[in-house]
Amino acid sequence: VQLQAFGGGLVQAGGSLRLSCAASGSISSINVMGWYRQAPGKQRELVASITFVSGRTYADSVKGRFAISRDNAKNTVYLQMNSLKPEDTAVYYCNLLFRNYNYWGQGTLVTVSS
Repeated sequence: VQLQAFGGGLVQAGGSLRLSCAASGSISSINVMGWYRQAPGKQRELVASITFVSGRTYADSVKGRFAISRDNAKNTVYLQMNSLKPEDTAVYYCNLLFRNYNYWGQGTLVTVSS
């Protein structure tokens, strides 16, 4: 299983970015996909996750600003990030939980300037 993430970059505070992550390999749609992030000097934390039937979980810090979605036919998960803040600056990692095993993407850097 491989995860390929796209969409990071530099944006001003208040701006928007959309991340996407495509999973390939021998997987079914019965999984949980999500995004984690890790800021310098901090632990990796869950940003948002979505089940194959679109049950969603969000970190309190991003509720109302970020939206996670998925396309099961494409094994792809998206993260729409709006009203970005400097504290959202981090490396964002795509995650796939499948058959009790966590798979990780390579990480994509999101930098929000003030």
